Amino acid sequence: MKKPAWVIEKERARRAAAAETVWLFGLHAVRDALMNPRREKLRLVLTKNAADRLGEALAAGAILPEIVDPRKFDAHVPLGPESVHQGAALEVKPLAWGSLDAVCAGGEGRALVVLLDRVTDPHNVGAILRSAEVFGARAVIAPARHSAPETGALAKTASGALERQPYLRVGNLSEAMERLRDMGYVLLGLDGAGKLTLAEAMAERGDRPVALVLGAEGPGLREKTRETCDRLVRIPCAGGFGSLNVSNAAAVALYAAAAD
Repeated sequence: MKKPAWVIEKERARRAAAAETVWLFGLHAVRDALMNPRREKLRLVLTKNAADRLGEALAAGAILPEIVDPRKFDAHVPLGPESVHQGAALEVKPLAWGSLDAVCAGGEGRALVVLLDRVTDPHNVGAILRSAEVFGARAVIAPARHSAPETGALAKTASGALERQPYLRVGNLSEAMERLRDMGYVLLGLDGAGKLTLAEAMAERGDRPVALVLGAEGPGLREKTRETCDRLVRIPCAGGFGSLNVSNAAAVALYAAAAD
């Protein structure tokens, strides 16, 4: 019996995910990954100078480094010419944080999560992961497609937060939002046209956990995402017109939610 097309596609996606690896680069990102026991490490390429600077992280990482000539470093690892690697690169498997339920229903940190609707810039997502860690959010959640994947550029911008802050990739963002609502979360979508300010929405939400939903710069929240939110809220600006970069908006919203 021939398998349905959707079954074949699902199996292909599962095999691709199992084979996926990520190259992390830069001393900070590589050091944090080496120190993370949850991270599966495959290959470590260093210059002698970088190995000396990593010190105790090498012992903690339990992986034998390949020491290469700094002049030939780029020939040993598949990094782009714009990658500021500082003589350190580590091939790893993406982190497996567990299910949405396990992380968001009773995970560590405040009952506070961030959902990103098609935010594809790794620098923005890396910065949001840093803010989420600072303010104690349980997770940053994004769709598996049309969002920034776990990459070296994201890890470098996250400045270590990628190793500590759960970053969950889900098949369907709206379904994940509905599941969070079932857990008791109130879904607050950030939108410049929102009738309520973020502070007003936080005041009326009682003691319910909070899910902050942010869209990509330019298009903002998709229609289905907007419809799934409980409230559309805005961050008030001093002038008649103003807007924040999505990572800055996330930091402001996280601060407001954490301080409430």
